[in-house]
Amino acid sequence: MEHFTQLEAWKNGLELVREIYAITRLLPREELYGIVSQLRRASTSILANIAEGFGRFTYPDKAAKYTIARGESSEVEAFLLIIVSLSFVAGEKIKSAIYLVERERRLLSGLITACHSRS
Repeated sequence: MEHFTQLEAWKNGLELVREIYAITRLLPREELYGIVSQLRRASTSILANIAEGFGRFTYPDKAAKYTIARGESSEVEAFLLIIVSLSFVAGEKIKSAIYLVERERRLLSGLITACHSRS
């Protein structure tokens, strides 16, 4: 693989970011600097850490960045559940995002495992 954009985790993560931006447009304006900002930063951080991990030289360094990205995906899921709990959006509106975040965690777990087996 020559570029991080070829990773399935990157492709799925980018789709997740698009979904998060669509969902956050539905949130109240007063949440712009709260939940909206947190959700957007966490989702884009997944992609940033994938890119940085791909660019690292050693497998332990790669695994560390992919692990951070995996943690960010859990943060995204937590905020999605929070916005439903606060009745900002209906549970139906986040189904696709939840699917993508769960898939992202599985893909990142695979990358982490592959890195650990090579180090």
